[in-house]
Amino acid sequence: MGQLRELIDKLHQNRELTLSEYAELIKYRNAEDAEYLRSLAQDEAKQTFGNQIYVRGLIEFSNYCRNDCYYCGIRRSNGAAERYRLSEEDILDCCRTGYGFGFRTFVLQSGEDMGYSDEDICRILRRIRDEFPDCAITLSVGEKSRETYEKFYQAGAERYLLRHETASEDHYRILHPKELSLNNRKRCLTDLKDIGFQVGAGFMVGSPGQTEEHLAADFQYLRELEPHMIGIGPFIHHKDTPFRVEPDGTLELTLYCLSILRLMFPKVLLPATTALGTIHPLGRELGVQAGANVIMPSLSPKSVRGKYLLYDGKICTGEEAAECHACLENRMKRIGYQIVTDRGDYPGWTRE
Repeated sequence: MGQLRELIDKLHQNRELTLSEYAELIKYRNAEDAEYLRSLAQDEAKQTFGNQIYVRGLIEFSNYCRNDCYYCGIRRSNGAAERYRLSEEDILDCCRTGYGFGFRTFVLQSGEDMGYSDEDICRILRRIRDEFPDCAITLSVGEKSRETYEKFYQAGAERYLLRHETASEDHYRILHPKELSLNNRKRCLTDLKDIGFQVGAGFMVGSPGQTEEHLAADFQYLRELEPHMIGIGPFIHHKDTPFRVEPDGTLELTLYCLSILRLMFPKVLLPATTALGTIHPLGRELGVQAGANVIMPSLSPKSVRGKYLLYDGKICTGEEAAECHACLENRMKRIGYQIVTDRGDYPGWTRE
């Protein structure tokens, strides 16, 4: 048995490694040990969740953003982006459609759009909560003050997704303009968890400038944060960003990282992302077999799906929500998994 196998077994047993051990696990990976890691991760996920895959209805309600992150297709300086905002009623209609499919979690995602006030968001949350009291509401609208996050929580949001993107200051500076701060990003995640949200963090795999040491720092930061959800996916370039000629992240390393995360966090909610499905035709299926247990089909109206483009080549932009849902259900069945229609909370979580 090689040293890498020993590290994988140590991770499986202890749920964590040292910074240098994480880096070694990534740097010296090989196909045989990756398969061993993957099989352990799939078994871990099945022990907690069986063959059940939680589904989240994603509503991308605005692609306006005040930020100018170098990797993102909806960055504010992208003049080629066709901007849109959904109305309150549009958002409720998306929820009604999803509810009809059996979805019991709605994910409201946007850029950091200052066109919606805190009260606007709170009013939308209250309306969803009133009409769908048995559903979970997830928000993903970026960096806000603690006071704003508390308002969102009181209005009915229970989950909040905010990828940290990278836990390393030097790497953060490669990816973001100077007005944005890694410390503030981490402050947001700490506040969200303290308030009582189920919190989601995460990072891109293979983003420009990323090293094994950066990924190791991401794993170590996540161990400290102990989030309820972790969203990772391959970096995919967008033609209208400064990173337009950068190479994309790989399916192989993304799946490897998913399996590491499943061994670290047996109960975590771990999506097989749309970016995985974009980089490979069976990407989401492979993600599930690597330890993921969540998929997030779009409920956004067909008229705007092709406009929320964080990266090039995004799949399912031309489909109706019903087509997308039916397709995913069949794909999961083919690999022995079943989409379940419940809230899919983090095991043991209760709203305070």
